[in-house]
Amino acid sequence: MWSYEEIDDYLKKNLTESRYEHTLGVVYAAELLAEKNGESKDKARLAALVHDCAKNMRIDAQFEFLKSRSIEIDDITRKSPQILHGLIGSIIAKETMHIEDEEVLSAVRYHTTGKKSMSLLEKIIYIADYIEPNRDYKGVEDLRNITYADLDKGVLQGFDNTITYVIKLGQLVHPLTIEARNDLLLKIKGC
Repeated sequence: MWSYEEIDDYLKKNLTESRYEHTLGVVYAAELLAEKNGESKDKARLAALVHDCAKNMRIDAQFEFLKSRSIEIDDITRKSPQILHGLIGSIIAKETMHIEDEEVLSAVRYHTTGKKSMSLLEKIIYIADYIEPNRDYKGVEDLRNITYADLDKGVLQGFDNTITYVIKLGQLVHPLTIEARNDLLLKIKGC
């Protein structure tokens, strides 16, 4: 596996300065959430560091990347390519950076959509992406407070915010996000 320094060098070469700063913010938030919720800080740091490693890859290059590996994607993802970088980032992390920890790779892969039965690490990376210190949008401070008080409630609110936002834009909501939200809501309500 690449060292943190090698990963950091890769990110500096492949991300815009603002995306790199965002990544460092996600690392910070993920480490805090890991410590608070009993997750490995090392795993959280690693997953957060690589979560957006493919973010600045051109969309056409992302489609070519997947085609070259004979990876099929669903129609909703094809029509919402802004979520592809999670899947591609997990492949780069495995193939290029030699990260073998499947939990870390899954947290990277699903940080854009979430999924049913998310692990603690997957939840941490998903929500750290939304609440990292560089994020500045209406309601972010409330979401931070909710998340630091109760991770599951914060992640649920993150899903709700995402779904509402995507609907307002008239875009497709990925079924994984709906499944993740419903699964977590049932868990919170004890059903």
